[in-house]
This record gives sequence, C-alpha cells and structure tokens, in this order.
Amino acid sequence: MKLHSLSGHTHLLSRRELIQFLGATIAAYALPKAAVAATETDSLPMQFFKSLSEEQQLKICLSQDHPKRQFVSNWWYICPEQRLHTFYTAEQQDLVRQIFDSLHSPQYREKMTWQVQKDLMGQIKNTPSVAFFGTPAHKDFEFIYTGHHVTRRCNAHTDAGLGFGGAPIFYGNFAKAFKETKNHEGNPFWYQGLLFNEFYNALDGKQREKILVSQTPRGEKPSEVIAMRKTDLPGLCGADLAKDQQEKLIETMGLMLACFRPSDVAATLRVIRETNLVERLFLSCYGGAFDIGEDKVWDTWQIESPELVWYFRGVPHIHAYFHLMA
Repeated sequence: MKLHSLSGHTHLLSRRELIQFLGATIAAYALPKAAVAATETDSLPMQFFKSLSEEQQLKICLSQDHPKRQFVSNWWYICPEQRLHTFYTAEQQDLVRQIFDSLHSPQYREKMTWQVQKDLMGQIKNTPSVAFFGTPAHKDFEFIYTGHHVTRRCNAHTDAGLGFGGAPIFYGNFAKAFKETKNHEGNPFWYQGLLFNEFYNALDGKQREKILVSQTPRGEKPSEVIAMRKTDLPGLCGADLAKDQQEKLIETMGLMLACFRPSDVAATLRVIRETNLVERLFLSCYGGAFDIGEDKVWDTWQIESPELVWYFRGVPHIHAYFHLMA
C-alpha cells in the first residue's frame, strides 16, 4: 500500500504494519468505525487511539523513528492536514481535550486551555494537530499534541507520567501584546521567570557575575534551539554551587515545572537526581535587549548541559523549550 506523505517524509505506518500489531482484530479493519473497542482500563491516549478509524490511523500514526519525533518549534503542526476541528468526531475531540488536561496539574489546567485558545488568534485554521509515534507494540508508543505555542508529549500506554520521553516540548504565550512589558501581564508562564530570578537573587556576588553572560542566547531555528552542547557552555556551573544551592536549584526546577502533570515532574526530577545532573548544569541569563525594561529581573535564561536544554526567552514574549534526554 502506498504510504501517506508528511512534509516530504514517507515514514507513516503502512496498513500491513498496523495489521501486524492489531493481530486478532484484523477483521475490524473492514469497518469504518474504530478498529478496536476501548476499555475502561485503557489510558486516555489508548482510548483515543482505539477510537480511530482505519483512515485516521493511516494518516496520523507515524513510524517510531519518524524524523519529526525529535522536532519542536514555537508554531507547527505534526499532521497539518488533519486538524482537531475537521478530522475527528466530537467524541474524539473530547478525548483529546481530556488527554491535554491530564498532562497538566489541576491548578494550571484552566490556564493551559486558555493559552491554546488564546493562541488560535481567532482563526479556526490555527487549531492544533495530534499524532502517535510507533504502535501499541512499542514500549515508547507516544502521543503528541502540537500547535501555536504548544507541543506536549506523553507515553500513550499510561496516564501515569513517565517524564517527557526524551523528546522536546514547547510552551509559550503572549497574553496581552506581542511585545510584552517587563511584568508579562497575564502570561501563564511568567511565574517561571519569577522563580528563576528568586534563585538568582539567592546567589552571591561572584556567582551573579558568572551567571550573567555577555553573549546572546540561543537562536530559535528548530535544528539549533534544542541542540545539546558538550563544550563551551555559558554561565555558572552547577558544580561550583554549594550543596544547599544545588538542592535549591533542583527544587526551583521542580517548582518551575509545576504547570505539568505532577508525575511527569517527579520523573524528571528523579532523572536529575539519580544522574547527578546538577553537577553538569550551566545556568546563564541575558541583559541588554533581552532584559525588558533593563530592570535586572531577567526575562531570558538558559539551563543546559550535554543532556538537558531548558531555554526560556521572554522577549518579545515568552517562548520556552524543554528537552531532557531519556
């Protein structure tokens, strides 16, 4: 069977591959409705997957090693021709809404939904797009949700957070104006900037001098923004922090991730602790044009190592990229 093509790549699952993992349900492919009936014990992503028709599966189920699996951008669509408002039933759209809600902590869900709706910019054409990487036969079967200022991922087998799967996520927003003021009024992610600045203010004078670098931060080309540098990392090294400061940094990172599902945050912090990643982290912040109002409340900062990229850019509004290797 001819494969469906996405952005010049022919990496979608073939009908044969789909049939292989469906096994005993092969006969259901003749039906226009869902290939497999979902059960009450299925995770939300699995319920959504099992609700898909054959046509839907062939168009949004991508190969496990699809090149877009490690891609991220501030505005993109994993399956541009298959949007939530046109390609799915009302029941399926509701399942996607439930999945999206489940990826965030309860106290932030309303804000996260508001961000997606706000960044439609009043245009239905900006509706998000979703997909799967791999098949249920793969341990790392992944659900992905993409759109304007939003990329979220999760393991599709479970509603328990396992971290972000070693692939990048994106979050951002401009709440009231494209060029935000120094207070980022209404932006649901500025709380992270305030937490980073709280950590900065707890450093001593020499540490503050080192964390504030004169070079410009990362560019935002998709091929570069999450590139993991092994050398020449700018800023203050975590190995040069006192033990209590290292612990404060880990706690701050956990608080900054608080908008996401608590179990994903716990899994992320566990990796950071178990690999002693804090010793290899470099922290940097940026002044000049990257400090709105030149008030030394840093709007733009990076936390990075050969295994992690966390880039928070507050100019002209907030764009944030998080990528921790599995």
